[in-house]
Amino acid sequence: MADLFADEAPPSAPIEEVSPHAPLADRLRPASLDEVVGQEHLTGPEGAIGRMVAAGKLSSMILWGPPGTGKTSIARLLADAVGLRFVALSAVFSGVADLKKVFAEAKVAAKAGRRTLLFVDEIHRFNRSQQDGFLPFVEDGTITLVGATTENPSFELNAALLSRCQVLILHRLDSDALCKLLQRAEELVEQPLPLTADARDALVASADGDGRFLLNQAETLFDVGLEEPLDPAGLAGFLQRRVAVYDKDREGHYNLISALHKAIRGSDPQASLYYLARMLVAGEEPLFVLRRLIRAAVEDIGMADPNALTQCIAAKDAYDFLGSPEGELAIVQACLYLATAPKSNAAYMAQKSAWRSAQETGSLMPPRNILNAPTKLMEQVGYGKGYEYDHNADEGFSGANYWPDEMSPQRFYEPTGRGFEAKVVERLAYWDEKRRERRETD
Repeated sequence: MADLFADEAPPSAPIEEVSPHAPLADRLRPASLDEVVGQEHLTGPEGAIGRMVAAGKLSSMILWGPPGTGKTSIARLLADAVGLRFVALSAVFSGVADLKKVFAEAKVAAKAGRRTLLFVDEIHRFNRSQQDGFLPFVEDGTITLVGATTENPSFELNAALLSRCQVLILHRLDSDALCKLLQRAEELVEQPLPLTADARDALVASADGDGRFLLNQAETLFDVGLEEPLDPAGLAGFLQRRVAVYDKDREGHYNLISALHKAIRGSDPQASLYYLARMLVAGEEPLFVLRRLIRAAVEDIGMADPNALTQCIAAKDAYDFLGSPEGELAIVQACLYLATAPKSNAAYMAQKSAWRSAQETGSLMPPRNILNAPTKLMEQVGYGKGYEYDHNADEGFSGANYWPDEMSPQRFYEPTGRGFEAKVVERLAYWDEKRRERRETD
């Protein structure tokens, strides 16, 4: 590979001066980490990024967060803050040849005493073998990798790559952060947004935490030269996009969705229907509401009525099929079903307990008797030996142990005894008694 390297390191790509004709979002990119809004938990003095910059040393990281929350800006500013070459790639448009070129140039730069920060946008778009290609260059320090993704890294990135990177979670921008962006935009263009106070709040709510979307919408409003400020209805008509309407108390849709969820949890179908109506009449996206209904079904009802989840999925399918306004009746039915269903958070609490136990116990092996033995060696060392096939046991229940040898049986799921869980309580008690009898006879 010697022919790939030049005699001197390629220069760091400078952060180009932004054209005055560039989109507003680009002209408002922060010039320092202090100017990044909404991510103070990372960029502040006590945050992970703040501490790394203060120490002058970066570790490879994955920036995980929704669109428009500052992932690209943070990566650029990190390179500048600690004096690294900045190289950016998009996994959507780049392939193996592009990666090889970047790695080769980074090696040359490293020999000249310049380390490289490689920013990879949408890193989850690279396949498994492409992700593996980063490993040797991250390990030997040729590059400091900063990957950006909107997808859950646990599912989209290789475990080997994840183990070498720190995962930092960016928050969706809250209303305060979005309002700061609008203020900066007004200062830059030297004119106020042509909106009433309520319409301004509605514009912020419509961005759904996406700063770039908000600034693009603001730029449209600046460019058209409106003579009179728009109210919420006028804004919705102008942008041709449903905008959440605020009442006299200016309660945004996040307040309303919280109220809807809590009314369902509190088994109040009338209040649940009221908040549902408030959101849909205001122009909220029905799929946003449906996502919260599904969450309520699994968090607050769970096994007390397993059909609650089915009702919500059916409502989503019905809405997809019928659209608005006809499909909204299916959302109403799902909402009323949830509000009137028996409640249990036992599955939710069981998940938290099980996740905590999994983190604490690490990678304990399951007992060998329940492991498959696809090879002769595995069979010889006892994999699968003594396994009891439950369907061959009386009543389809063997009472065998399924926990790691180094771990005593745990109890994560504690059904409440309400609704369907009343039957589950009886069933678990029966199985517990059968296990006790087996222990006494073994």
